[in-house]
Amino acid sequence: MLIPQPLSYAPASGQRTLTPQTTVGAPAEIADLLRELLGPATGLPLADGGDDAELAFTLDDAAGLGDEGYRLTVDGTGVRAVAGTLAGLRWAVQALRQLLPPQAYAATPDAGVAWTLPYVQIEDRPRYPWRGIMVDVGRWHQPVSWLRTVVDLLAMHRMNTLHLHLTEDQGWRFEVKRYPRLTEVGAWRRESPIGHENIKQADRTSHGGHYTQDELRELVAYAARRGVTVVPEIDLPGHTTAAIAAYPELGNNPGTQLATGTRWGIYETVLNCDDATVQFMKNVLDELVDVFPSTLIHLGGDEVPPAEWSANPGAQARMKELGLTEPEDLLGWWISELAAHLREHGRRVVVWDELVGRGAPTEAVIMAWWHQDKVAAALAAGHDVVATPCEHVYLDYYESDAPGEPVSIGGLLPLEKVYAYQPEPDEPPAGDNRVLGVQGNLWGEYLPTVGRAAYNLLPRMSAVAEAGWGTRTELGDFRQRLDVMLARFDALGVAYRRPEPYPAAE
Repeated sequence: MLIPQPLSYAPASGQRTLTPQTTVGAPAEIADLLRELLGPATGLPLADGGDDAELAFTLDDAAGLGDEGYRLTVDGTGVRAVAGTLAGLRWAVQALRQLLPPQAYAATPDAGVAWTLPYVQIEDRPRYPWRGIMVDVGRWHQPVSWLRTVVDLLAMHRMNTLHLHLTEDQGWRFEVKRYPRLTEVGAWRRESPIGHENIKQADRTSHGGHYTQDELRELVAYAARRGVTVVPEIDLPGHTTAAIAAYPELGNNPGTQLATGTRWGIYETVLNCDDATVQFMKNVLDELVDVFPSTLIHLGGDEVPPAEWSANPGAQARMKELGLTEPEDLLGWWISELAAHLREHGRRVVVWDELVGRGAPTEAVIMAWWHQDKVAAALAAGHDVVATPCEHVYLDYYESDAPGEPVSIGGLLPLEKVYAYQPEPDEPPAGDNRVLGVQGNLWGEYLPTVGRAAYNLLPRMSAVAEAGWGTRTELGDFRQRLDVMLARFDALGVAYRRPEPYPAAE
């Protein structure tokens, strides 16, 4: 009853019960993780047992299981996990936890539960190296505790990437010590829309908040212990109204004082093309990479209207200098300047698919969101791709059109459609580039609270996880396994949307 479904799952007759005498033999990081994840619910000490431990987790370079694969066996002799990497052993820990009763996810001990494991042999590895969820905290600032919960959910699903969308027109959430007004001014807006944006009503209530660098470092460390990488995004040169409200000299109309955005949708406001503005953003990235050790850094690049560049003499002069004929191509110049700077830090840039054909650096990873055909287009242009098309994995969409659903941005994306998603295009790429993985996106406009975010995230996240792991089964089988996952969510204490009853065909 695991999600994602393992590559090979062979049950056997019998079961094994963990007791206070159960011991652990594992690399220090894995032993600590077992105690951190299993201790609160089971109350078991899981003491060090050395070579004779009942729970034996072993690194073996010759295991032949790849970067994240593992082999897990439960039988009469004990519990044995083997992997070639710590990443693989971490996923073995998560698989072991799912083999236990759902109460294993509770935060306090339950003395009435027998911590039994079924006899089984599992051999498992993921299809894709990027399996993620994007959380937008630019529209609504959410507590760090919620981000830690998302990390726990990712690890539970053997997903390895939290893409953290930190800046937006409506709020700048990353502390930049060199430029304090980014959060003093840009992290706050005077009001927010009530209901759907198209009804044009506002709450007349200030909203804001940001994350300190120390808070984010702690989040990164918390995630790393669970095998999750936090990939930060500073979205530019569009979606930058909050930054320009804080520092007007970054905009194309520096004599005009803007306010942080108070409505949803696309803003005409974009960064100017002055050398000083480029340097400003390089300085921001210097602080960002000091907080986030991720090799990949997301620079956005989506929804950048060219109107201000068309009217700005400085931007026109930049176009002439670069030999560009269309202002939209300044987007590629902007991203290339910052990608080169990140390269000096040993980092690689990720951007949205608007950069395809607009001068994206060849090494840039493209996050293809404008429908599935953009996956093929980005591959054809020679880029590695993270598949995240809106019609399949945009978790801010409605899950149902039934009466009573809370307001969402639009669209309709039922659980069954997410589960049916296959990220590979019909034609494979001609070069060495490839689909790196799958990501579900949780845009925040209509998710102002943790409860609303969880309602849209779960249980569709489980379907995204299986698409990324590459072991999709029949829908009926998935739904049966999902019933157990919902019990795990209950034990974890996280909200979710209960799926509709099974169709008769199931």
